Amino acid sequence: MSNVTIKSPREVELMRKAGQVAVATLMAVDELIRPGTTTEDINRFVHDDTLKRGARPAPLNYHGFPKSVCTSVNHVVCHGIPSERQVLAPGDIINVDVTSVLEGYHGDTSVTFYVGDPSPEAKHVTEVARRSLDLAIAQVREGARLGDIGAAIQEFAEGQGCSVVRAFVGHGIGRIFHEAPQVSHVGRSGSGMRLKAGMCFTIEPMINVGNYEIDVLEDQWPAVTRDGSLSAQFEHTLVVTKSGCEILTKRPHALKNSDRFPWLFA
Repeated sequence: MSNVTIKSPREVELMRKAGQVAVATLMAVDELIRPGTTTEDINRFVHDDTLKRGARPAPLNYHGFPKSVCTSVNHVVCHGIPSERQVLAPGDIINVDVTSVLEGYHGDTSVTFYVGDPSPEAKHVTEVARRSLDLAIAQVREGARLGDIGAAIQEFAEGQGCSVVRAFVGHGIGRIFHEAPQVSHVGRSGSGMRLKAGMCFTIEPMINVGNYEIDVLEDQWPAVTRDGSLSAQFEHTLVVTKSGCEILTKRPHALKNSDRFPWLFA
């Protein structure tokens, strides 16, 4: 626990504000999700919208990342780099990962969107990822263990015939974009660090249709499924409380291009 920061009520309030800026930008991205939009269109929008809200986009120049948002399409697991050449097509799925920095604190959230009508496989992996995050969040409370989070995700996703990416994890967050603890999306219930009220971290399971193995492309950013299968992800930033947790990036209403199948895994 020595390297895990416990946020004060004032810090939690600042993180709540940062989280809601990220949410507002991500909600607005929903209007851009259609065939013919380029991922660079999304990047420009996220950059400008974040600045208009008095924040800055955390990904830009983070360890050399060249854009203001990550856009990961189909078999791209995470860290997809927006491009004018990448045009959304009917049937695609795209994860848009927004992180805003406001008054020195980070809010980090992502959603997988449907472009037009999804295939059964695309719908399945996306909804498994969404439900995996919900089940993981339900484990979070003071006194629970980090392993409970990964166990809930792994049991559900693998039970649905999908796999859970091991190479990337959730992370502590605050003034620093990525800090302790690491939050694995696989694990054993009852194992790992005990959670304490005031801990802030992300949970962001990456779920593949095929094998969990990934490759990182030559430019050292986009990670893709090794077998070329579809991948989906959802992410929230949260703070542990005495009785559970508060989702600092909770969305105020449904997204028309993501929350389209509410009855699945309800």
